[in-house]
Amino acid sequence: MVGRPWGDGWWGSCCGFIGGGLELTQKEAGELVHASESLFGAYERAERIPPIEFLKGADEKLDARGALIACVEMMEEEKYPPKFVDWVRLERLAQIISGYEVMVIPGLFQTETYTRALYESRVPAFTEEEIEKHVQGRLERQAVLTRNPPPRLSFLVEESALERKFGGPEVLKEQLRHLLERMRTMNHLTVQVMPTERHTHAGLQGPMQLMSTEEGRNLVFVESQAGSTLISKPEQVNGLFDLFGMLRAQALTPWESAELIEGKAGQL
Repeated sequence: MVGRPWGDGWWGSCCGFIGGGLELTQKEAGELVHASESLFGAYERAERIPPIEFLKGADEKLDARGALIACVEMMEEEKYPPKFVDWVRLERLAQIISGYEVMVIPGLFQTETYTRALYESRVPAFTEEEIEKHVQGRLERQAVLTRNPPPRLSFLVEESALERKFGGPEVLKEQLRHLLERMRTMNHLTVQVMPTERHTHAGLQGPMQLMSTEEGRNLVFVESQAGSTLISKPEQVNGLFDLFGMLRAQALTPWESAELIEGKAGQL
């Protein structure tokens, strides 16, 4: 096992299950799971962490008998910050997912190039390996958008986030076009923009993510420079849900928001 700090740990152990009871070359195994020989080899040597869907498919196709599925939970703990892991797991089954972002486009709607540019601009800087891990983790979360049945999605974005050129104008233009396409094709998604001219509104204390689970639980996740917190106490959560409702009332309508985003993309 080489390359990654986790190569000798949990994923190094999981790699031993790749191939299961089958005697295959890397090329043959890669063809079974629709991965190139080089990519499959990188997974097997613990040089890269594979996507969840790869593990699920490899477990079945390579006769790993559940061993690779069992690695998914440990893989999640490697890809996401400790306090965010539970949120990611709940997000996959949530009935309602909402959020308010002030600096960036919401993660569930980011393009790969935008996400990569975002992590490349991080201070202190991430290594290339860390960037790859975070980009892959964020993109994997987007599978929830096409889940059947899909969750109801409602997001608010500050207008300034639509103007911040992570990676340059072309990256932002692609990102805004991608967001518009999501808004137009997903009936279960609502996106609203909080215009900069609304200098006073209910969201001045910062961004937040909200969720309602299939069991009826309401949860909120908040991040700041000092850390992140998953809030579950009803008295706190209910107040933040009310705050989000006020924000929606103060923002542009979805139609006005789409027009504004279209205009900003056209200016790039």
